Amino acid sequence: MRGKNNVCFMTGLGLLTLTMVFFSPGRACAQEDVEAKQAGSPRELSLKEFIDLAVKKDTEFERILIDELALRYEKDLQLPAKDLVLEVKSQYDFFLGQDREAPENTVSLSRLFPFTGTDLSVTYKTVPSYGSNNNTSDFTLAVSQPIAQNAFGKATRLKDKIVGLEVDIARHQIIEAYEDYLASLISGYYDWYQAYANLEIGESSYRQNMKLLDNIIDRQKSNIALPVDVNKVHLQVLAKKEKLVELKDRYARAFNFIEKAIRWQGEAPLLPQLTGIYSDVDTAFEVNYKAFKENSRTYQVLDLLEEKSGLRVDEEADDLLPSVDLLLGYNVKGKDLAIKDEDNMLYAGVSLEWPLGDQVDRAEFETSRFDLQRTRLANKGLRFQLYTDIKDLSFQMQAEEELLGIAKNKIDLAREILEAETENYSFGKVSLNDYIDAVNVLDTNRFNEILHDTQYKKLLIEWLRLTDQLVDKNDVRPKEINGL
Repeated sequence: MRGKNNVCFMTGLGLLTLTMVFFSPGRACAQEDVEAKQAGSPRELSLKEFIDLAVKKDTEFERILIDELALRYEKDLQLPAKDLVLEVKSQYDFFLGQDREAPENTVSLSRLFPFTGTDLSVTYKTVPSYGSNNNTSDFTLAVSQPIAQNAFGKATRLKDKIVGLEVDIARHQIIEAYEDYLASLISGYYDWYQAYANLEIGESSYRQNMKLLDNIIDRQKSNIALPVDVNKVHLQVLAKKEKLVELKDRYARAFNFIEKAIRWQGEAPLLPQLTGIYSDVDTAFEVNYKAFKENSRTYQVLDLLEEKSGLRVDEEADDLLPSVDLLLGYNVKGKDLAIKDEDNMLYAGVSLEWPLGDQVDRAEFETSRFDLQRTRLANKGLRFQLYTDIKDLSFQMQAEEELLGIAKNKIDLAREILEAETENYSFGKVSLNDYIDAVNVLDTNRFNEILHDTQYKKLLIEWLRLTDQLVDKNDVRPKEINGL
């Protein structure tokens, strides 16, 4: 009778212990976490703070934005120079047969006015005469004006528009590169959050199963549990330990990414702290896609690419025209530096250069027309692809939201089942295998909850990136370099 009472007492104790192991770990683990935090003074790093630090310290952002500074000089690089050009030439001539010497000098100023095509030059030249000791001086004012190819600067103005479009496209692409890199960092932060949450689950599960192993060993000593039960739980503990090693490795690699992004050199451990900075995003497909078509950078780039291709056709068509220049000038010739006894001349004329057949320019013109058609077709395909990709994202986000809700429900059910199985196992109503299965089902669903939560957040960032809402152009400010 006394032995039976002992068995009942140990069974009840086992039930109480198992219940405490699996349904009171939150308070115990929370207390351990509090103590650990007090000892190590960990610092919570919110997503917003992580973004701010990464943008400030990660040199990849600066590297991307350097291209923005270079765009300021793109027109100067590609358009004809409008500089005032000074040319000076001076030499000394020795007339060997006449036993004399004299200087020869030339000074000229010239300037091209690209947007009218006008070329203006002023030249003063003095050269020694072979037949006398006097120098011959010459002053010339010349004007050249194209009237066919590049008529009155037409080709330059076309080039200016094309370069302007290229600069606008490049600016959009810089923002896109900035946005893509930022999205990759945010995704890395979510990976860190997932690794941290999974590690907490893994550590909690390992501790709980260790307590279970201790409990089973105590029950074996009291002849309540069999050796095979101890081995089964021991195997379960080893499986949890194996999982924990994998989770620690994933966390270490995820945290290494975070340290690199923010150039972290502090000694205090960091903990992810999710805030809802993207929680109020409206992801309704139809409304968002309509706004995307009307206002997005992506659609603006597609329009700019098509406009640029059209201007290229006009530019190549201009090259098919002959090079015809109107020439106007005024010339004065005389003696010595002061141009004495001068002769004056005013002239006007036409200069023509026309390659007959013009094989290269015609081929370039026809090729530009093909490029325009290719761009139009490519843009049309890209618009359909964007529509499909964004709609697919909306489906995926909706599915992840539903899966997250299901995972939460399954966790609630799994906890209830584990509570019941704990009691049933304590009274010998179910096998240890059933009990271990219930433990593993709960852990699996806890991992699934973190997985679907993180996956939804990543899809949301991809939605914002794809719809050009993650970064505003006003947020992309290049740092000045050397006072530029």
